[in-house]
Amino acid sequence: MKKSVFLGALTVASIAAGGAFAGTLDDVKARGKLNCGVTTGLVGFAAPDANGEWEGFDVGVCRAVAAAVLGDATAVEFVPTTGKTRFTALASGEIDLLARNTTWTFSRDVDLKFEFVGVNYYDGQGFMVPTNLGVTSAKDLDGATVCIQTGTTTELNLADFFRANSISYEPVPIETNAEAQQQYLAGACDVYTTDASGLAATRATFEAPDEHVLLPEIISKEPLGPLVRHGDNEWGDVVRWTLNALITAEELGVTSANIAEMAAGSNNPEINRLLGTEGSLGEMLGLSADWGKNALEAGGNYAELFEKNIGENTPIALSRGLNAQWTDGGLLYSPPFR
Repeated sequence: MKKSVFLGALTVASIAAGGAFAGTLDDVKARGKLNCGVTTGLVGFAAPDANGEWEGFDVGVCRAVAAAVLGDATAVEFVPTTGKTRFTALASGEIDLLARNTTWTFSRDVDLKFEFVGVNYYDGQGFMVPTNLGVTSAKDLDGATVCIQTGTTTELNLADFFRANSISYEPVPIETNAEAQQQYLAGACDVYTTDASGLAATRATFEAPDEHVLLPEIISKEPLGPLVRHGDNEWGDVVRWTLNALITAEELGVTSANIAEMAAGSNNPEINRLLGTEGSLGEMLGLSADWGKNALEAGGNYAELFEKNIGENTPIALSRGLNAQWTDGGLLYSPPFR
């Protein structure tokens, strides 16, 4: 019941916000800074380094948007949000864009009045347990205590999975990934469940990661992507096509290493349109002609962001899997730049 009341109240706030913040692109330009909502800290996706500088796969999306709009990838104020606070922060206008591990669902799109501009990571919910627990399947977790972040799809999926398999569990509610990690390592719960990518990122920070195993079951579809408020189509277009620029650049072979050469002009008309040497795509978005080039120079194309932050050669060691380009059997696919 509490959740229904919360959703109803947030819907009203979102509708009001949709009308009040319909000029986000102009606001960001006037402010000279993008306010980007991120997670409170998930290594590889969004976390401050030793110098307090935010870095990660989702951070890369924020910086690309800032570069596309303002010509400066550093013109970003990162606002940490939890599973509970993220939607209020977006609806109220505290942030211009939410770029954290947030699943695109019907109710969030329709009832909460948000617009998901695309998917930057195709994920699914998994389970992590200590190796010495001797568990090899999530179906063997009857009676387990489970650490779970409140206000998330994970919470609902967990209830559905245990109910469908006629097994019971005891939830241990937590607010942030850092709290979940602390409780899990302290033995306050037998299991930690969240998106499989989040589990891999969390395990990578452990002193003895090999002492923990990710169970084979993936129990949900979790298409993660950036979102903006309903009713602000101009701003939604900017964020959507910035994400598409990162994806298309990989497909077309445009990288941080060759972008200067490509921007001088190429034989591929789509590359020229993407980088602003041909056509008027920037003008259509209300941006400079080189917006796409600026976005790509912020951190490279999709593949470069992936490999640098969460790829197989990082401690998180995620393979591309579903997040491979459509030409390589994955789901990554951008509409044409024309």
